[in-house]
Amino acid sequence: MAEQQLRTVLEGGGFFEGPRWHEGTWWVSDFYRHTVSRVTPDGAETVVVEVEGQPSGLGWLPDGSLVVVSMKDHRVLRYADGTLSTHADLTEHCGGHLNDLVVTEGGQVFVGDFGFDLMGGGDARTASLKRVDPDGTVSVAADGLQFPNGMVITPDGGTLVVGETLGNRYTAFDLGADGALTDRRVWAPLGPEVTGRTTEEVLGQLAVAPDGCALDAEGHVWAADAVGGRVVRVAEGGAVVDEVAAPEGLGVFACMLGGDDGRTLLMCCAPDFYEHNRAPVREAVLVATEVDVPRAGRP
Repeated sequence: MAEQQLRTVLEGGGFFEGPRWHEGTWWVSDFYRHTVSRVTPDGAETVVVEVEGQPSGLGWLPDGSLVVVSMKDHRVLRYADGTLSTHADLTEHCGGHLNDLVVTEGGQVFVGDFGFDLMGGGDARTASLKRVDPDGTVSVAADGLQFPNGMVITPDGGTLVVGETLGNRYTAFDLGADGALTDRRVWAPLGPEVTGRTTEEVLGQLAVAPDGCALDAEGHVWAADAVGGRVVRVAEGGAVVDEVAAPEGLGVFACMLGGDDGRTLLMCCAPDFYEHNRAPVREAVLVATEVDVPRAGRP
């Protein structure tokens, strides 16, 4: 696990999340500036759209339109031709803020939520993974997950892997062409079973808290460790085979592989994730480093 050389891509964020590499540029949400932006590899930022309900996960439907989570009002929004509209309202199925998403090649959107009032210090509760079909129909795809967060889909489209941030693990499902999830199993155990209810109790037991993530060409997941100030490269089965530390004093809450050769690892960094600390200031940064194995072949 050699020391990596980090470079700053962009400064002055509130809290960056949901990084993606799409059509030769980075895309990223900023919770507290309420923006979704494109960021060139050399750090030039262009705000694409503002989301007052607090943007998070990003993706693209088969027709090329952008979908973005609006966290606080539990909606998945669609942005196309300069217009922002509601693709689906998931309020009925949310116990906390809506969070990250992933989109299948068929246009189904999988999205998780916190499950409880994280920022208000509520007791930890499980949450569901929701599926939004192309026509906007919402259904519960899986239940009982411990803070379902960053997700990846294998290049063959047949497996969905989701990080359970408060569960010390990645969980996998077989993914059908119709969006059905079957054969639920632990893909990578990252620590012992978590007990306790309060947020503080749970956070104190996490070996790795998998947040935003990216899949590489060898089938490993690069995961932001929300409590460890690092990103870790996780193999199926749970072995941590590499890691990159964040700059001193910062945590990492999402990451993505991109760049022209797929070997640039972008990290969303901030001092912590608490809204009352992050919203008033502009201390979040995007940093990047180069890794040996490129991203998986799926866009």
